[in-house]
Amino acid sequence: MANGELDEESLQDLYSWVDAIPLSRPKKNITRDFSDGVLAAEVVKFYFPKMVEMHNYVPANSTQQKLSNWAHLNRKVLARLNFSIPEDVVRKVVQCVPGAVELVLVPLRQRIEEKQRKSKDLAWRSALDENSSLETGYLSKPKANAAGIYQESSKAERTAKAQPGYAQALQGDPRAHLQLAEREQALLVARETVQILQMKVRRLEQLVHLKDIRIDDLTRRLQQKEQKGATGHRPFSVAARSFRETAGGITPGPGATFPAGKPHPFGSL
Repeated sequence: MANGELDEESLQDLYSWVDAIPLSRPKKNITRDFSDGVLAAEVVKFYFPKMVEMHNYVPANSTQQKLSNWAHLNRKVLARLNFSIPEDVVRKVVQCVPGAVELVLVPLRQRIEEKQRKSKDLAWRSALDENSSLETGYLSKPKANAAGIYQESSKAERTAKAQPGYAQALQGDPRAHLQLAEREQALLVARETVQILQMKVRRLEQLVHLKDIRIDDLTRRLQQKEQKGATGHRPFSVAARSFRETAGGITPGPGATFPAGKPHPFGSL
């Protein structure tokens, strides 16, 4: 479906759907944001976390890397949704052609919703089968006689219990099973959201760690410069002592005397 075939309301509905998904980048321009395929992979991962491995998708500006990301997404992920993006459409998305990304997002949303419905139906049927199995086990459980020995129920009793009644009441109320399926779906969505938030936290922790390393490096360099500056200027007392010692002896302080017959090292004062 081309972008021109979507009315304003349909486009707004599509953009609202994308906005509801937490992505790793700020949402500025949908045409450029989705050009490298990374955010498209994040959209699928939000709904089906086990289907996508984000380390396979590298944020890129080069056309070659963008095409590589889309090719991997097409082959490894979208194929499992019975969906494939034509090569000419991929190139338009990579080249940021206006309206091209909608050609991808509209059918992608449809495939995601179809798979969600199938998953919900499967969960519903599984719940029905489980309840049926539990009920069958309950009806076939042997009863104990007066001596405390379990005996198999008679055929008449089994037939009576198998007739419409308690088991039918369990299976005849689809609302309970629907609520169960909805709760399971909500739990799945919550887990996916937690996983995405944990991924973002790990990225922030990595950034903080890199900044700490940079700060430590700058601090070490500053300390080295300060030490070099300190050793480059001798204290005045040391310089004065060195000057006095250049005459071959130590100049005495005030009131000092010299041995008889030895002249003052600096002559008469």
